[in-house]
Amino acid sequence: MTKPIRKAVFPVAGLGTRFLPATKAVPKELLPVVDRPLIQYAVDEAREAGIEQMIFVTGRGKGAIEDYFDIAFECETLQRERGKDLSALDGTRLDPGNAVFLRQQEPLGLGHAIWVARDIIGDEPFAILLPDEFMKGAPGQGCMKQMVDAYDKVGGNLVCALEIPMEQTPSYGVIDPGARDGALTEVKGLVEKPRLGTAPSNLILPGRYILQPEVMKILETQEKGAGGEIQLTDAMASLIGRQPFHGVTFDGRRFDCGSKAGYIEANLALALERPDLGDHIRAFATDELAR
Repeated sequence: MTKPIRKAVFPVAGLGTRFLPATKAVPKELLPVVDRPLIQYAVDEAREAGIEQMIFVTGRGKGAIEDYFDIAFECETLQRERGKDLSALDGTRLDPGNAVFLRQQEPLGLGHAIWVARDIIGDEPFAILLPDEFMKGAPGQGCMKQMVDAYDKVGGNLVCALEIPMEQTPSYGVIDPGARDGALTEVKGLVEKPRLGTAPSNLILPGRYILQPEVMKILETQEKGAGGEIQLTDAMASLIGRQPFHGVTFDGRRFDCGSKAGYIEANLALALERPDLGDHIRAFATDELAR
């Protein structure tokens, strides 16, 4: 019987330099998509999948993330006194003990950031969500929910899989695929940021994972890989052949909010879906495109 996925790690220590100067003062994970920050969407996705404990691996200057998930006493008190609706704050406070904040201290890569959470993970399987990869599924069927449902069937390790044009593969971790069964693809190997023309497929890893705790032992002695960083992809590759490993093709839309273009696309797409904004934004966009 597989252990349930109760814990999720959110690596949020990055500097967000592509969004300077905004990220000089605001963590990139708190940049809003319409009116909710990126990190809130990721936490909501984890909660939807039944995950209980959120583990944030932060760095210097990221204290605002911890404040965000705490009680906003002055704001909430003032709004209540004025008879204002507080429903916009639903989900922004995590229960005591269900939010853990750790410091990465050194920017040594994604693999190192995950390893920092080793004592909190213990001997349990766990999820990883990269907040700047905004994954939008149907209501009740977010990316992590789809992955947890697959995990309940096959166990082992799973990664989200997404098809992209081959010319874009040098920017991502790429799956070497085996047998396919619907949305599930056997993972025979993983390659981090392959040189153009060398990728084994166009299936990339867009920032969602379910891993067994044994990956922490591998990360403990993991040597630096691509970019001079400790790569999670390299550690995961070491599990292939020792434990079941599958990719789950995501049924939904992905917005790369680590890029300016992807971030703007996410804001536009979500605004168009909103009953209070859609008509106005659609009319505005039509007028702008006609200029």
